[in-house]
Amino acid sequence: MSKILQIVPNGELEMTVSKRGVLGAGAAFAALTGLVVGSFGVMQTKNANANSIPNQQAPHLLAQAKRLNNLTVIFPSRSDSTDLQTKANAVARFLSNELKIPVKAQIGDDTAAVEALRANRADVAFLSSRPALKAEQLANAKLYLAEVRDNYSGRYTYNSIFVVPNNSPLKTRNTAQATLGQLRGKRMAFTSPTSGSGFVFPVSELVKQGFVPNRDRLDGFFGQVAYGGNYSKALQAVVRGQADVAVVSEYAMFPPYITAQEKSQLRILHKISGVPAHGIAIDDDVPVQDRERLINALLKLNQSQNNQLLRNLYNSTELVRVDHNRHLSPVRTALSRIGIAP
Repeated sequence: MSKILQIVPNGELEMTVSKRGVLGAGAAFAALTGLVVGSFGVMQTKNANANSIPNQQAPHLLAQAKRLNNLTVIFPSRSDSTDLQTKANAVARFLSNELKIPVKAQIGDDTAAVEALRANRADVAFLSSRPALKAEQLANAKLYLAEVRDNYSGRYTYNSIFVVPNNSPLKTRNTAQATLGQLRGKRMAFTSPTSGSGFVFPVSELVKQGFVPNRDRLDGFFGQVAYGGNYSKALQAVVRGQADVAVVSEYAMFPPYITAQEKSQLRILHKISGVPAHGIAIDDDVPVQDRERLINALLKLNQSQNNQLLRNLYNSTELVRVDHNRHLSPVRTALSRIGIAP
């Protein structure tokens, strides 16, 4: 009889944000979360490619009749970022100098960032792929830039990986079906139910290969299902013998997520490529001409004299233009396959 077990409490919040509407709800959210964000400011007169990009047109003609006179950017806290407010403030000063308007940097998690976009309390947010879909749904925001990292296999995409102990009897076979079929009855440590590379993509692959029908039937395949709560704890469950396999992002195999000593005890069993990199979403209320100025200003962070500002944030080395729909298509497919709405 299989069982479901929680290794540690899941520290990630499920994204449940109401539809764009009453500003009072946004204010209540801010009061509860402690996120204080500046208002989107306009005045009446309110306007390095990763792939081939069709024009992402402004959804509202009103946005083309106004001009931006201040900007609020949300920088989500991530486990590999330290002293983020100071680093975000430096980027805000750079953008302010480029755009000749006040720019405010705010720190908050992905859920808070999406809510701030929805409530028009922020104009720009650094987001991972699933929150970017939620921002599109609730705020009509779109992802215009993606982050490139040295440890992303696809530059602006990366791998979801199944990780086992070095001495595991599980072997990498010629096909995904043959490799993943060995996991039947094993103890699995997912990152969290909201993680793309640590849950959505690996479960999508299991559904694709016919091992499970959807996300709710994992206990019919695995002998035990656990959620670490973050990359580090999922991997440490394998190191400590609490799980036979864990699923995480490929970059989680390096510090600060695990130590070199912990990494030496692990190996990659299977990879799933094409997980969309995190990126920068811009709200639809930002006028078209100002959006282009903003994108061009952000792309200047790629220049050698400015690049350290970008690297300091999330260890990204470059920003590249992406088409919102094309970039996020893999996560849409994976979510649909396992039975989760974006």
